Amino acid sequence: MSGIGHNGGPSLEPGFGFRKVAWTKARAALLPTLPLEVVRVRVARAQRLGLPYRTYATIRATAGRDIVGFLFSGNALELRVGEARLGAPVVDRVAALGGAVERLAAVYAPAAPGALEAAHPGLFEAALRAPGFTASWRETREGLRGALAARRLPADAVLLVAATAVERGWTATAGLAGVIDRDVIFAAPGAA
Repeated sequence: MSGIGHNGGPSLEPGFGFRKVAWTKARAALLPTLPLEVVRVRVARAQRLGLPYRTYATIRATAGRDIVGFLFSGNALELRVGEARLGAPVVDRVAALGGAVERLAAVYAPAAPGALEAAHPGLFEAALRAPGFTASWRETREGLRGALAARRLPADAVLLVAATAVERGWTATAGLAGVIDRDVIFAAPGAA
């Protein structure tokens, strides 16, 4: 069984008990076998991305690959209706990610993605139209996946930075690597 929201874990079909035991043993056997140097590299990567190590490790283990892009929702960026200017703390934090991951912004109408790029040249690799609040799941999936495919980014390696429950739903719909709350990224240094 697979599909939206399925984590690849044991199914609940007959034989569940055995699969649960096997799954648990396999997972436990995997964790202590990581070489120390691999753990050091991953800790450094988590720090470079500004993520707590546990969060980074969980997303990496769930997605099965490293994070190659951050997709910031307009609400996570605190974009106001009809405006394209970002606050200085947001600009500084997004700029700090330069070179570590692709930085993408999902901008809600009536603001234009191009206006955000023009207001902050070089801050984002791309800005795209955010799915509307009345968009169907299919429209949301196709819009987000199409925008990522145009950038040659695998959806399951892009982390969503969201501020609302509606935006968090994009993760399962588009098959993104995961979702984190905006406060994880934009928290004051040392606050996390």
